[in-house]
Amino acid sequence: MFEQVKHNLETIDGVATFPIISLLIFFFFFVGLGIWVFSYKKERIDELSQMPLQDNKIV
Repeated sequence: MFEQVKHNLETIDGVATFPIISLLIFFFFFVGLGIWVFSYKKERIDELSQMPLQDNKIV
């Protein structure tokens, strides 16, 4: 079965660029997500973490 898939993929021009593009998209997404998480203000994180413990307070 793998041979059939391999044959079909070999007939597509430029098929090697798709895995590279996918890898770059995922890499930059997770790097951006990491930067966003580590740059978040600690005060805001503390405020959000206390929300489930507060009674009837609308933020």
